[in-house]
Amino acid sequence: MATIPRATQFAARTSRLRASTIREMLKVTQRPDVISFGGGLPAPELFPTMEIADITRRIMSEYGAAALQYSVTEGIPEMRSWVARRLGRRFGVHFEPESVLITNGSQQGLDLIGKIFLDPGDHVVLENPSYLGAIQAFDSYQARYLTVDTDDDGMIPSSLEQVLAHAEPLPKFVYLVPNFANPTGRTLAAERREPIVRICEHYGVPLIEDDPYGELRFEGRDSGPLIGYRTEGVVLYMGTGSKIVAPGLRVAWIVVRNQEVMERLVLSKQAVDLQTGSLAQYVFAGFVENDAMLEQHVQVIRRVYKQRRSYMLECLRELMPSYVRFNRPEGGMFLWATVERPGFDTEALLRVAAAQKVVFVPGVSFYPHRDVHSGMRLNFSNTKEEVMRRGMERLADAVRAQSPGG
Repeated sequence: MATIPRATQFAARTSRLRASTIREMLKVTQRPDVISFGGGLPAPELFPTMEIADITRRIMSEYGAAALQYSVTEGIPEMRSWVARRLGRRFGVHFEPESVLITNGSQQGLDLIGKIFLDPGDHVVLENPSYLGAIQAFDSYQARYLTVDTDDDGMIPSSLEQVLAHAEPLPKFVYLVPNFANPTGRTLAAERREPIVRICEHYGVPLIEDDPYGELRFEGRDSGPLIGYRTEGVVLYMGTGSKIVAPGLRVAWIVVRNQEVMERLVLSKQAVDLQTGSLAQYVFAGFVENDAMLEQHVQVIRRVYKQRRSYMLECLRELMPSYVRFNRPEGGMFLWATVERPGFDTEALLRVAAAQKVVFVPGVSFYPHRDVHSGMRLNFSNTKEEVMRRGMERLADAVRAQSPGG
């Protein structure tokens, strides 16, 4: 294998790049005998494959070469208008299509945000724990992290206030996942939402609202989005079609009313890929334009995921030792479990569990400073009930094997 000449040097920022624990784990889960609670995968049996096939044929018939040609960086008009309408109906807040940028998946949105805001050494404020994909994206731009305390109701406003009041210089932005967060499944309490917006407004710090799971509520009531408050501050809202249609289409969006921010995002996207794929956008728009079909499809996803979440909770209650604590998310794709034994390390647990052919994501991956080792993220969306119990039995056995005294 050829080696890179000594005179050739990689950019300094690449030294912080690390393989995604989740992506690497997916290699293991390709084995049919391994039961995975690890990847954040939608249930593939719920993908609208026949509908997408029919729509693709229609798109090629109606649009032909236009669906295969370059298009504008911001996104095709049909997609931008649909996002504005959909968010307007969900939140009761008016959005202009011009405030929407279509991205090649949410991960590209995170990368673009890092690109336009971050210089090496800049601080970003995160929940603790926070989404691993965001940490990876911001690591690429050599960010440093300030963490805000969280509890079962999400980010704690008084902790955010303290972090910003003592930050010198101020961080470039605050990032959070308010609904059924990855990794914890927690939802930011309604009474905390406006205070967080006002705190960011007061300090002049942009707020990034990442909402990939907001449409997947099983029970309870929706709270308003952070972008829905009138504010002099900058709020960027991120959404995706991956969880309500299919991740393979790679259609997602950023919504921001600040024109200067939008212009920087567009210029940065042009430098990366010129545009999100035209055909994927046309196909996605063709599926979601039928409100009744989309709503019926989302209702099926919610029903199945709710059943799987409830069954996983039942298995945890029945099979896990009493020192394993876990929450009960009202939606999304994940729940969070903690092994409350001194010094317990779920990375070590994963090695034992993998030998028993069950995997999960160790919680340390989601802490920016990698300083908490007792948690684990469990995905319930992609495991059928008949398989889930076997996996939970194996995981419970692994926990006991790693715990002194069982």
